[in-house]
Amino acid sequence: MRRSCVSILLLSAVLTAKSPDWERARELYQSTEYRESLGMLLPILQKDAGTFGLIGQNYFMMGDYKKATEALEKAVAMEPNNAGFAHWLGRTYGRRAELGSPFTAPSYATKARQMFEKSVALDPSNKGALGDLLDFYLEAPGLLGGGVHKAEELAVHIARTDPAEGHYALALIEEKRKEYNAAEKQLRLAWELAPSQVGRVMDLAMFFARRDRFNECEAMFDQAASMAPNNPKILFERANTYIKEQRNLDQAKQLLQRYIRAPLTPDDPPRERAETLLKKIGA
Repeated sequence: MRRSCVSILLLSAVLTAKSPDWERARELYQSTEYRESLGMLLPILQKDAGTFGLIGQNYFMMGDYKKATEALEKAVAMEPNNAGFAHWLGRTYGRRAELGSPFTAPSYATKARQMFEKSVALDPSNKGALGDLLDFYLEAPGLLGGGVHKAEELAVHIARTDPAEGHYALALIEEKRKEYNAAEKQLRLAWELAPSQVGRVMDLAMFFARRDRFNECEAMFDQAASMAPNNPKILFERANTYIKEQRNLDQAKQLLQRYIRAPLTPDDPPRERAETLLKKIGA
């Protein structure tokens, strides 16, 4: 399971606005009421970096990446040494690279890498920025600053402060190389080091799903569900996996219906994604 970083980023951004409207806007954001949160923030006349940062996060979560960029660039300009703002701006540039044309995507991808690297330099313990930078190095071509060698160096850095996450990073690298036995070994080592973290169990479940090892996948999903029965991410990822594999579709329907009714946070996939998956299976 990929690392959840939205709430971590919100905390690490060191948002300084403390007005009642801003506090209420943050509460609305945390309960995924993004449009309502913006309704509290936009009328604020004297916007500080924290206000622009939260505005940008709301627009990001709503999929309006142009407006998110504009707000987060203002936050970064006001607080250039804020690791959280740099990370959020990097995420926004990354999404614009993914959705952009062949002419604009390379520029946005480069900006995303620069912001991720800046965030990590400012706060070497920022797990969200470390994870996004690792993903960039693994997925982007060398021309844009990607590369497995850079990912390996970053994995060493990650392991110094979080050995389990370091093994997870190595697993991603081995899977990128199609060294699946080595990737599985690294995932199991991560699980051994952090057996109480449900995400480590889900990492193995989803790895087994990608390898079509369905019995082992089910065993890991069952174990994760026993550890955290109402965890929204488990509900969603299990259902999503079933739909991708075109199996257990009735169970997938039930899981998604539970997910839609669950209280969600910005760390969780949007309800709209669950609704789209339900339509995909005719539910």
